[in-house]
Amino acid sequence: MEAGLLGRRLLASPAGTPLFDLAAALLNHGAARGPLVALADRMLGAYLHGGGPNRLERERILVARSILSTVDRLARDGALSPHLTRVITRLWARAVLVPASATGPGREFVGRYGCEPPWFIAVSPGHACNLTCSGCYAGSLDGQANLSWKVFDQIISQARRLWGIKLVVISGGEPLAYRSEGKDVLDIVRSHPDCLFLMFTNGTLIDDKVAARMERLGNLTPALSVEGMRKTTDERRGQGVFDRVLDSMSRLREAGVPVGISATVSRDNCEELMSDEFLDYFFYREGAFYGFLFQYMPMGREPDLDLMPTPRQRLELWRRSWEVIEKKKIFLFDFWNHGTLVNGCVSAGRERGYIHLDWDGLVMPCVFAPYSVGNVNDIFSRGGDLNQLWEAPFFEAIRRWQSEYGYANGGPSREANWLRPCPARDHFGDFRELVARYGPTPADTAARDAEADEEYLRGLASYGQELARLSQAIWEREYL
Repeated sequence: MEAGLLGRRLLASPAGTPLFDLAAALLNHGAARGPLVALADRMLGAYLHGGGPNRLERERILVARSILSTVDRLARDGALSPHLTRVITRLWARAVLVPASATGPGREFVGRYGCEPPWFIAVSPGHACNLTCSGCYAGSLDGQANLSWKVFDQIISQARRLWGIKLVVISGGEPLAYRSEGKDVLDIVRSHPDCLFLMFTNGTLIDDKVAARMERLGNLTPALSVEGMRKTTDERRGQGVFDRVLDSMSRLREAGVPVGISATVSRDNCEELMSDEFLDYFFYREGAFYGFLFQYMPMGREPDLDLMPTPRQRLELWRRSWEVIEKKKIFLFDFWNHGTLVNGCVSAGRERGYIHLDWDGLVMPCVFAPYSVGNVNDIFSRGGDLNQLWEAPFFEAIRRWQSEYGYANGGPSREANWLRPCPARDHFGDFRELVARYGPTPADTAARDAEADEEYLRGLASYGQELARLSQAIWEREYL
């Protein structure tokens, strides 16, 4: 058997735990950590500047260096508790280094379907939120919908058993507002200690008690939402929200919980989010571990095409983001511009991809593609499982599109431009054709209304065409 696979299976087994614990101990030991991080950084740097890697490899090296630098900085500043460092090192290392096929569930899935299973799931368990942010993708219902605790727990248990997932992303609504059967979202984290949880939260419901619970759990990292600095954040999220987020970051930092930020990039705040002022403040002063960028999608509450970053802004954001990752060594991930890191679109349960389940139990290819192939409540009540939803023809068609666009078809090419990886946004005509052919159910009134709005349809189609025109020369020059 291939030595690499044996090694990955060792890491996936209980026997790999002492190796991860040793790595965590070194991270927490200042005298050892500094030289080790410096050595790893020099090795990556030598490879980077040796003329060997192509652009795709170079980007992965730059991200690795940014993560190394961030871990070193936060450990040096005492922003990571030893307990949490140990737990997250185990979970992150297994999630990143060990493919699903190295585990029992993964091997069974590969044997049945001929491909790797999804890498993670995204669950929005409740629609309730204490804020009313303009343009929120989750803002088109009355806020009362909730997954039951039993179903929420069953979703994660089945994803572990059938797919061997190691990562669960929790969104909303506001996850910390979720309640069912006397339990909250941190109780679901406690019930699945072998999973790493990433929670997107507005950050306003984190008090000292919540921060202490997160530290004791050890397997959750929260990403707090901001829109820029104080004025910009409060304009979209409400007066005083920026300062409440800072208070929460302070509590989490004192508890030793690794915290990140997430931001919705619009036409109006694009430059501010990439400014030295914003980045230095949150990453160097406030100790953010990572940053996720979500380019505004016209969906949910009062969708507005004019809030989308223009194609020119998007390409400038791409350029600036890699400058920041390389020179500031800050870990940023832009879910549209960084498709090159994950080989394109990761929706619809693609290998090392994900699916999204919402508060009503609707199962969709992506958080930003609100078209459902079924309801997990109905599937579970009939004794079915997540594989039945993964097999849905609409999902299968999206995965086929992804494959033909380069993911599993020989890699990137002139025709497979991963600077525009999103079928729902960058190839709107293709996505509309799949929706019409397979008939998934619109998840809300906004999605239904969009199907009949000719101005909306023309606007998204025009956006994709302009992005293709502007990005193609960059793609061919930089990546091919």
